[in-house]
Amino acid sequence: MNNIPQHIAIIMDGNRRWARERGLPVIEGHRRVTDEILEPLIEHAAKRGVKFMTFWAWSTENWERDKKEVEGMMRLFRHVIKDRWQRLHEKGVRVRAIGDLSKFPVDIKRALDDVVEQTKNNTTITAVFALNYGGRDEIVRAIRKLLSNSELNEETLASLLDTSGIPDPELIIRTGGEQRLSGFLLWQSEYSELYFPTWYMPDFTPEKLDEAIEEFQSRKRRFGK
Repeated sequence: MNNIPQHIAIIMDGNRRWARERGLPVIEGHRRVTDEILEPLIEHAAKRGVKFMTFWAWSTENWERDKKEVEGMMRLFRHVIKDRWQRLHEKGVRVRAIGDLSKFPVDIKRALDDVVEQTKNNTTITAVFALNYGGRDEIVRAIRKLLSNSELNEETLASLLDTSGIPDPELIIRTGGEQRLSGFLLWQSEYSELYFPTWYMPDFTPEKLDEAIEEFQSRKRRFGK
């Protein structure tokens, strides 16, 4: 139980490859994650003492995917917000959403706002969902807010980012074998430990989360000193 990362962020990669390797429509990889993977992971992380988990669910570039996949993802988001996030609320999970949410259909945006408001006082763990999120886009939006502020320093800019009030992730996991961040939490990842397993997000079990935490605990963090 010693040296548990307080914030674990996850780049959820490999959903489509998982589905294709099994001869399934690509949306089934995403559906497995939302319906079978996320809730057990969040519950297990809370038991281990993790306070924040961030999941990159939709990037600013994902809108360019096949139209049918995008439409399928919008239907899946509606299902997740209505059914799965309500289950998280019942378990005391606080839900936050980061990213430019204005790009989503109005009904999804309103439902997101409702869940965030409904769960704001929950204390078991905070689950952060990055939706229409890109690291550069986040920084550009923060700078736009900053233009009316004459004082520029790290603290001021950090307070204007989507993650204001959320500690920087100590551990970032990217599933699927790719070894890059692809713009995920550019500002916040300065001293994050990175973990790149080869298995896909639909195979992410609580046991694999334990393995990632053990790897984190084995590293010496010097913070440039």
